[in-house]
Amino acid sequence: MGKSLSDIFDVRSIKLDFDGKTKELALTELIDSISVLHPECNRKELFTAIMEREKKMSTGIGNGVAIPHTGCKGIANMSGAIGVSKQGIDYGALDQKPVHIVFLFATSEKADENHLRVLNLIFKLAMSKEFALIKNANNAEEIHAILSQVHL
Repeated sequence: MGKSLSDIFDVRSIKLDFDGKTKELALTELIDSISVLHPECNRKELFTAIMEREKKMSTGIGNGVAIPHTGCKGIANMSGAIGVSKQGIDYGALDQKPVHIVFLFATSEKADENHLRVLNLIFKLAMSKEFALIKNANNAEEIHAILSQVHL
């Protein structure tokens, strides 16, 4: 089989009941998670780039999901982090409802259209029955197993 979403979202960067109560805090926590795995990726630059992207249009796509994404010099291909919030985050989503799952990912500056494919797959996942399984997962390994079934 080819690559799957589990290749982008390392199990160590999947946070259940993460602390971020606001968009900024949630993004900071997820960016910190990526920075641990990729210290070559400057967390301040990544945060600034993500916030610039958010100013253009919220990546809160509705249905309780946000997919913030941007480029990062230190990333070889793609890397991401996932945050699950049971209570929801005031994210400024397009549907004005709280966001419960944030799929943040960073791509290399030379990334091709694969990031569009990843966005599309996450969007489809958010509209599938597996979304409830992710939202109600007991641990990061359960989410990672679901992601391993979604192939690029």
